[in-house]
Amino acid sequence: MALAMREVLLIISLVVLQQINKGDAQDLLIKLQKPAGLMKCRFNKIYQLGDSLSDTGNCIRESHCGAHSSCRRLPYGITFFQKATGRCSDGMLIIDFIALESGLPLLNPYERQNANFRHGANFAVAGATALSTEILAAENKIVNPMTNSSLNVQLDWMSSHFETTCSSTEKLNKSLFLVGEIGGNEFNYGLSQGKTMEELRRMVPEVVHTIIHGVRRVIDFGATRIVVPGNFPIGCHPIILTHFITNDSTAYDEYHCLKNLNNLAIFYNHQLQQAIGELKKDYPNITLVYGDYYNAYLWLLQNAANLGFDKNSVQKACCGIGGAYNFDIHKKCGSPGAQVCADPNTHISWDGVHLTQSAYKWLARWLIDDMLPKLNCHV
Repeated sequence: MALAMREVLLIISLVVLQQINKGDAQDLLIKLQKPAGLMKCRFNKIYQLGDSLSDTGNCIRESHCGAHSSCRRLPYGITFFQKATGRCSDGMLIIDFIALESGLPLLNPYERQNANFRHGANFAVAGATALSTEILAAENKIVNPMTNSSLNVQLDWMSSHFETTCSSTEKLNKSLFLVGEIGGNEFNYGLSQGKTMEELRRMVPEVVHTIIHGVRRVIDFGATRIVVPGNFPIGCHPIILTHFITNDSTAYDEYHCLKNLNNLAIFYNHQLQQAIGELKKDYPNITLVYGDYYNAYLWLLQNAANLGFDKNSVQKACCGIGGAYNFDIHKKCGSPGAQVCADPNTHISWDGVHLTQSAYKWLARWLIDDMLPKLNCHV
Protein backbone atom coordinates (compact mmCIF):
# COMPACT_ATOMS: atom_id res chain seq x y z
CA MET A 1 0.00 0.00 0.00
CA ALA A 2 2.79 2.40 0.97
CA LEU A 3 4.69 1.60 -2.24
CA ALA A 4 1.63 2.21 -4.39
CA MET A 5 0.99 5.53 -2.67
CA ARG A 6 4.63 6.47 -3.19
CA GLU A 7 4.20 5.91 -6.92
CA VAL A 8 1.15 8.17 -6.87
CA LEU A 9 3.23 10.78 -5.06
CA LEU A 10 5.91 10.68 -7.73
CA ILE A 11 3.38 10.99 -10.56
CA ILE A 12 1.67 13.96 -8.90
CA SER A 13 5.03 15.54 -8.17
CA LEU A 14 5.96 15.37 -11.85
CA VAL A 15 2.72 17.10 -12.79
CA VAL A 16 3.20 19.76 -10.13
CA LEU A 17 6.76 20.49 -11.17
CA GLN A 18 6.40 20.36 -14.93
CA GLN A 19 6.39 24.12 -15.40
CA ILE A 20 9.19 25.16 -13.06
CA ASN A 21 12.92 25.28 -13.67
CA LYS A 22 14.05 21.88 -14.93
CA GLY A 23 17.04 21.63 -12.59
CA ASP A 24 14.96 22.54 -9.54
CA ALA A 25 12.32 20.01 -10.54
CA GLN A 26 14.90 17.25 -10.87
CA ASP A 27 16.49 18.12 -7.53
CA LEU A 28 13.16 17.96 -5.73
CA LEU A 29 12.15 14.77 -7.51
CA ILE A 30 15.40 13.11 -6.42
CA LYS A 31 14.56 14.05 -2.84
CA LEU A 32 11.05 12.66 -3.18
CA GLN A 33 12.37 9.38 -4.60
CA LYS A 34 14.54 8.75 -1.55
CA PRO A 35 12.94 6.20 0.81
CA ALA A 36 13.19 8.66 3.66
CA GLY A 37 11.27 11.78 4.63
CA LEU A 38 7.95 11.41 6.35
CA MET A 39 7.51 7.93 4.89
CA LYS A 40 9.78 6.59 7.63
CA CYS A 41 7.30 7.86 10.21
CA ARG A 42 4.70 5.43 8.81
CA PHE A 43 1.78 7.70 9.62
CA ASN A 44 -1.49 6.04 8.70
CA LYS A 45 -3.64 9.12 9.30
CA ILE A 46 -3.25 12.90 9.35
CA TYR A 47 -5.60 15.31 11.10
CA GLN A 48 -5.51 19.04 10.35
CA LEU A 49 -6.98 21.97 12.27
CA GLY A 50 -6.56 25.52 11.03
CA ASP A 51 -7.60 28.30 8.66
CA SER A 52 -7.23 29.13 4.95
CA LEU A 53 -3.58 28.06 4.89
CA SER A 54 -4.80 24.48 5.20
CA ASP A 55 -8.54 24.41 4.37
CA THR A 56 -9.15 21.87 1.60
CA GLY A 57 -12.86 22.59 1.19
CA ASN A 58 -14.73 23.21 4.45
CA CYS A 59 -15.41 26.93 4.08
CA ILE A 60 -17.10 26.55 0.71
CA ARG A 61 -19.47 24.02 2.28
CA GLU A 62 -20.65 26.54 4.89
CA SER A 63 -23.41 28.83 3.69
CA HIS A 64 -22.00 32.13 4.96
CA CYS A 65 -18.31 31.36 4.55
CA GLY A 66 -18.84 29.85 1.12
CA ALA A 67 -20.88 32.80 -0.09
CA HIS A 68 -18.12 35.24 0.91
CA SER A 69 -15.09 33.21 -0.17
CA SER A 70 -13.34 33.87 -3.46
CA CYS A 71 -11.74 30.44 -3.12
CA ARG A 72 -14.97 28.78 -4.26
CA ARG A 73 -14.39 29.63 -7.92
CA LEU A 74 -11.71 29.77 -10.57
CA PRO A 75 -8.98 30.89 -10.98
CA TYR A 76 -8.45 29.24 -7.58
CA GLY A 77 -7.24 25.70 -8.23
CA ILE A 78 -6.28 26.46 -11.82
CA THR A 79 -2.68 25.18 -11.72
CA PHE A 80 -3.21 21.66 -10.41
CA PHE A 81 -6.86 20.75 -10.02
CA GLN A 82 -8.13 22.82 -12.97
CA LYS A 83 -11.14 23.60 -10.80
CA ALA A 84 -11.86 25.33 -7.51
CA THR A 85 -11.74 22.90 -4.56
CA GLY A 86 -11.96 25.42 -1.75
CA ARG A 87 -8.19 25.65 -1.40
CA CYS A 88 -7.13 29.29 -1.28
CA SER A 89 -4.34 28.91 -3.80
CA ASP A 90 -3.83 28.10 -7.46
CA GLY A 91 -3.17 24.49 -6.46
CA MET A 92 -2.01 22.40 -3.53
CA LEU A 93 -1.27 23.55 0.02
CA ILE A 94 1.40 22.63 2.58
CA ILE A 95 -0.87 19.97 4.10
CA ASP A 96 -1.29 18.37 0.66
CA PHE A 97 2.47 18.03 0.25
CA ILE A 98 2.82 16.69 3.81
CA ALA A 99 0.17 14.06 3.09
CA LEU A 100 1.83 13.01 -0.17
CA GLU A 101 5.27 12.96 1.42
CA SER A 102 3.79 10.64 4.08
CA GLY A 103 2.51 8.31 1.38
CA LEU A 104 -1.11 9.19 2.07
CA PRO A 105 -3.93 10.59 -0.09
CA LEU A 106 -4.92 14.25 0.06
CA LEU A 107 -7.12 14.90 3.10
CA ASN A 108 -10.83 15.30 2.54
CA PRO A 109 -12.56 18.25 4.25
CA TYR A 110 -14.63 17.16 7.25
CA GLU A 111 -17.74 18.93 5.96
CA ARG A 112 -17.73 16.97 2.72
CA GLN A 113 -20.56 14.47 3.03
CA ASN A 114 -19.84 10.77 2.53
CA ALA A 115 -16.12 11.43 2.12
CA ASN A 116 -13.43 8.84 2.79
CA PHE A 117 -11.70 9.54 6.11
CA ARG A 118 -9.72 6.30 6.40
CA HIS A 119 -6.45 8.23 6.24
CA GLY A 120 -7.46 11.24 8.34
CA ALA A 121 -9.54 14.37 7.98
CA ASN A 122 -9.14 18.10 7.50
CA PHE A 123 -11.13 20.30 9.90
CA ALA A 124 -9.54 23.63 8.89
CA VAL A 125 -11.84 26.44 7.76
CA ALA A 126 -10.74 29.49 5.78
CA GLY A 127 -11.20 32.62 7.87
CA ALA A 128 -11.19 30.74 11.17
CA THR A 129 -9.68 32.16 14.34
CA ALA A 130 -8.25 30.46 17.42
CA LEU A 131 -10.47 32.59 19.64
CA SER A 132 -14.20 32.01 19.42
CA THR A 133 -16.10 34.65 17.48
CA GLU A 134 -17.97 35.53 20.70
CA ILE A 135 -14.79 36.19 22.68
CA LEU A 136 -13.22 37.99 19.73
CA ALA A 137 -16.18 40.35 19.51
CA ALA A 138 -16.92 40.81 23.23
CA GLU A 139 -13.40 41.14 24.61
CA ASN A 140 -11.46 42.52 21.65
CA LYS A 141 -14.18 44.29 19.63
CA ILE A 142 -13.10 42.45 16.50
CA VAL A 143 -15.61 40.90 14.11
CA ASN A 144 -14.91 37.72 12.17
CA PRO A 145 -16.76 38.36 8.90
CA MET A 146 -16.21 34.86 7.50
CA THR A 147 -17.03 31.99 9.84
CA ASN A 148 -17.96 30.89 13.35
CA SER A 149 -15.89 27.73 12.97
CA SER A 150 -13.13 28.68 15.41
CA LEU A 151 -10.56 26.26 16.82
CA ASN A 152 -12.90 25.01 19.55
CA VAL A 153 -15.64 24.34 16.99
CA GLN A 154 -13.17 22.36 14.88
CA LEU A 155 -12.10 20.41 17.96
CA ASP A 156 -15.74 19.60 18.68
CA TRP A 157 -16.02 18.27 15.12
CA MET A 158 -12.91 16.19 15.72
CA SER A 159 -14.38 14.78 18.92
CA SER A 160 -17.60 13.84 17.14
CA HIS A 161 -15.61 12.31 14.29
CA PHE A 162 -13.65 10.06 16.64
CA GLU A 163 -16.82 9.03 18.46
CA THR A 164 -18.46 8.16 15.15
CA THR A 165 -15.47 6.26 13.77
CA CYS A 166 -14.66 4.61 17.11
CA SER A 167 -11.05 5.74 16.87
CA SER A 168 -9.52 4.59 20.16
CA THR A 169 -6.33 6.01 21.64
CA GLU A 170 -4.43 3.00 20.32
CA LYS A 171 -5.67 3.64 16.79
CA LEU A 172 -4.33 7.20 16.85
CA ASN A 173 -0.76 6.45 17.93
CA LYS A 174 0.36 6.31 14.30
CA SER A 175 -1.40 9.56 13.38
CA LEU A 176 0.04 13.02 12.76
CA PHE A 177 -1.90 15.98 14.13
CA LEU A 178 -1.42 19.57 12.97
CA VAL A 179 -2.93 22.21 15.25
CA GLY A 180 -2.68 25.18 12.93
CA GLU A 181 -1.55 27.37 11.54
CA ILE A 182 -4.34 29.16 13.35
CA GLY A 183 -4.36 32.41 15.30
CA GLY A 184 -3.19 34.66 12.50
CA ASN A 185 -6.65 35.84 11.48
CA GLU A 186 -7.22 37.53 14.83
CA PHE A 187 -4.48 39.95 13.87
CA ASN A 188 -5.50 40.20 10.21
CA TYR A 189 -9.05 41.15 11.18
CA GLY A 190 -7.77 43.46 13.88
CA LEU A 191 -5.51 45.31 11.47
CA SER A 192 -8.29 45.72 8.92
CA GLN A 193 -10.65 46.98 11.63
CA GLY A 194 -8.31 49.67 12.91
CA LYS A 195 -6.74 48.06 15.96
CA THR A 196 -3.38 49.44 17.07
CA MET A 197 -0.23 47.35 17.28
CA GLU A 198 -0.36 47.58 21.07
CA GLU A 199 -3.95 46.31 21.14
CA LEU A 200 -2.96 43.36 18.98
CA ARG A 201 0.04 42.57 21.17
CA ARG A 202 -2.23 42.45 24.20
CA MET A 203 -4.28 39.76 22.45
CA VAL A 204 -1.32 37.43 21.96
CA PRO A 205 -1.35 35.64 25.36
CA GLU A 206 -5.04 34.78 25.04
CA VAL A 207 -4.62 33.50 21.48
CA VAL A 208 -1.64 31.37 22.52
CA HIS A 209 -3.49 30.06 25.59
CA THR A 210 -6.42 29.03 23.38
CA ILE A 211 -4.13 27.15 20.99
CA ILE A 212 -2.36 25.36 23.85
CA HIS A 213 -5.73 24.39 25.32
CA GLY A 214 -6.57 22.98 21.89
CA VAL A 215 -3.35 20.95 21.88
CA ARG A 216 -4.29 19.52 25.29
CA ARG A 217 -7.66 18.43 23.87
CA VAL A 218 -5.93 16.76 20.95
CA ILE A 219 -3.66 14.90 23.37
CA ASP A 220 -6.75 13.77 25.28
CA PHE A 221 -8.12 12.35 22.02
CA GLY A 222 -5.03 10.14 21.83
CA ALA A 223 -2.56 12.15 19.72
CA THR A 224 1.11 11.33 20.30
CA ARG A 225 2.76 13.36 17.50
CA ILE A 226 1.61 16.94 17.13
CA VAL A 227 2.88 19.87 15.07
CA VAL A 228 1.93 23.38 16.17
CA PRO A 229 2.85 25.92 13.46
CA GLY A 230 3.61 29.56 14.09
CA ASN A 231 2.81 32.49 11.83
CA PHE A 232 4.40 33.76 8.63
CA PRO A 233 6.20 37.13 8.52
CA ILE A 234 2.95 38.96 7.80
CA GLY A 235 4.76 42.17 6.90
CA CYS A 236 5.81 40.50 3.63
CA HIS A 237 2.29 39.89 2.28
CA PRO A 238 0.98 42.16 -0.52
CA ILE A 239 -2.27 42.85 1.37
CA ILE A 240 -0.29 44.23 4.33
CA LEU A 241 2.30 45.99 2.18
CA THR A 242 -0.52 47.70 0.27
CA HIS A 243 -2.54 48.68 3.35
CA PHE A 244 0.45 50.12 5.22
CA ILE A 245 2.46 51.45 2.28
CA THR A 246 4.77 54.29 3.29
CA ASN A 247 7.53 56.49 1.86
CA ASP A 248 9.57 55.91 5.03
CA SER A 249 12.32 53.57 3.83
CA THR A 250 13.29 52.73 7.41
CA ALA A 251 9.94 50.98 7.84
CA TYR A 252 11.13 48.16 5.56
CA ASP A 253 13.72 45.43 6.09
CA GLU A 254 16.16 44.01 3.54
CA TYR A 255 13.38 41.99 1.90
CA HIS A 256 11.11 45.05 1.68
CA CYS A 257 8.84 43.64 4.37
CA LEU A 258 7.33 45.93 6.99
CA LYS A 259 9.39 45.55 10.14
CA ASN A 260 6.72 46.46 12.70
CA LEU A 261 4.29 43.90 11.29
CA ASN A 262 6.97 41.22 11.22
CA ASN A 263 7.88 42.10 14.80
CA LEU A 264 4.30 41.34 15.79
CA ALA A 265 4.63 37.89 14.19
CA ILE A 266 7.98 37.36 15.93
CA PHE A 267 6.43 38.32 19.28
CA TYR A 268 3.52 35.94 18.73
CA ASN A 269 5.75 33.08 17.58
CA HIS A 270 8.05 33.51 20.57
CA GLN A 271 5.11 33.34 22.98
CA LEU A 272 3.79 30.25 21.21
CA GLN A 273 7.18 28.52 21.32
CA GLN A 274 7.52 29.25 25.02
CA ALA A 275 4.07 27.83 25.69
CA ILE A 276 4.89 24.68 23.70
CA GLY A 277 8.06 24.30 25.75
CA GLU A 278 6.06 24.49 28.99
CA LEU A 279 3.51 22.02 27.66
CA LYS A 280 6.26 19.51 26.92
CA LYS A 281 7.02 19.38 30.64
CA ASP A 282 3.46 18.21 31.32
CA TYR A 283 3.58 15.59 28.55
CA PRO A 284 7.12 14.17 28.38
CA ASN A 285 5.94 11.16 26.36
CA ILE A 286 4.17 13.25 23.70
CA THR A 287 6.09 14.53 20.69
CA LEU A 288 5.31 18.24 20.31
CA VAL A 289 6.96 20.07 17.43
CA TYR A 290 6.86 23.78 16.60
CA GLY A 291 6.30 24.40 12.88
CA ASP A 292 8.60 27.28 12.03
CA TYR A 293 6.59 28.97 9.26
CA TYR A 294 8.39 32.27 9.87
CA ASN A 295 11.91 31.08 9.09
CA ALA A 296 10.65 28.83 6.31
CA TYR A 297 9.23 31.91 4.60
CA LEU A 298 12.43 33.91 5.13
CA TRP A 299 14.38 31.05 3.55
CA LEU A 300 11.99 31.22 0.60
CA LEU A 301 12.63 34.95 0.19
CA GLN A 302 16.39 34.53 0.51
CA ASN A 303 16.48 31.82 -2.14
CA ALA A 304 13.60 32.99 -4.34
CA ALA A 305 15.58 33.45 -7.56
CA ASN A 306 17.36 30.08 -7.22
CA LEU A 307 14.00 28.36 -6.63
CA GLY A 308 12.55 29.66 -9.88
CA PHE A 309 10.70 32.75 -8.65
CA ASP A 310 10.85 36.06 -10.49
CA LYS A 311 12.97 38.34 -8.32
CA ASN A 312 10.95 41.34 -9.50
CA SER A 313 7.65 39.77 -8.45
CA VAL A 314 8.54 38.31 -5.05
CA GLN A 315 6.03 40.54 -3.26
CA LYS A 316 3.50 40.98 -6.04
CA ALA A 317 0.29 38.96 -6.14
CA CYS A 318 0.03 36.67 -9.15
CA CYS A 319 -3.74 37.11 -9.25
CA GLY A 320 -4.92 40.68 -8.73
CA ILE A 321 -4.76 44.15 -10.18
CA GLY A 322 -3.18 47.54 -9.57
CA GLY A 323 -0.65 49.20 -7.30
CA ALA A 324 2.92 48.35 -6.44
CA TYR A 325 1.98 44.85 -5.28
CA ASN A 326 -0.72 43.96 -7.84
CA PHE A 327 -3.30 43.99 -5.08
CA ASP A 328 -6.52 45.95 -4.62
CA ILE A 329 -8.74 45.10 -1.65
CA HIS A 330 -11.78 46.06 -3.72
CA LYS A 331 -10.77 43.97 -6.75
CA LYS A 332 -9.36 40.81 -5.30
CA CYS A 333 -8.49 37.64 -7.20
CA GLY A 334 -11.60 36.22 -8.82
CA SER A 335 -13.24 39.62 -9.18
CA PRO A 336 -14.00 41.17 -12.59
CA GLY A 337 -10.87 42.88 -13.88
CA ALA A 338 -8.41 40.92 -11.74
CA GLN A 339 -5.87 39.11 -13.90
CA VAL A 340 -3.80 35.98 -13.37
CA CYS A 341 -0.08 36.25 -14.09
CA ALA A 342 1.37 34.30 -16.99
CA ASP A 343 3.07 31.73 -14.75
CA PRO A 344 1.99 31.31 -11.10
CA ASN A 345 5.13 29.24 -10.46
CA THR A 346 7.20 32.43 -10.69
CA HIS A 347 5.27 34.11 -7.86
CA ILE A 348 5.30 33.49 -4.11
CA SER A 349 1.99 35.25 -3.46
CA TRP A 350 -1.08 33.95 -5.23
CA ASP A 351 -3.77 36.49 -4.35
CA GLY A 352 -2.03 38.93 -2.00
CA VAL A 353 -3.10 36.97 1.07
CA HIS A 354 -2.35 33.34 0.27
CA LEU A 355 0.59 31.74 -1.51
CA THR A 356 1.02 29.84 -4.76
CA GLN A 357 1.31 26.09 -4.99
CA SER A 358 4.96 26.55 -5.93
CA ALA A 359 5.63 28.55 -2.76
CA TYR A 360 3.76 26.04 -0.60
CA LYS A 361 5.74 23.21 -2.19
CA TRP A 362 9.09 24.71 -1.20
CA LEU A 363 7.82 25.70 2.25
CA ALA A 364 6.63 22.14 2.81
CA ARG A 365 10.06 20.86 1.77
CA TRP A 366 11.81 23.16 4.26
CA LEU A 367 9.35 22.40 7.05
CA ILE A 368 9.57 18.63 6.56
CA ASP A 369 13.37 18.75 6.64
CA ASP A 370 13.23 20.91 9.77
CA MET A 371 10.58 18.89 11.63
CA LEU A 372 11.53 15.34 10.70
CA PRO A 373 14.40 14.93 13.22
CA LYS A 374 12.08 16.23 15.97
CA LEU A 375 9.16 13.87 15.23
CA ASN A 376 10.99 10.88 16.76
CA CYS A 377 10.20 8.61 13.83
CA HIS A 378 12.01 5.29 13.77
CA VAL A 379 12.10 2.75 10.97
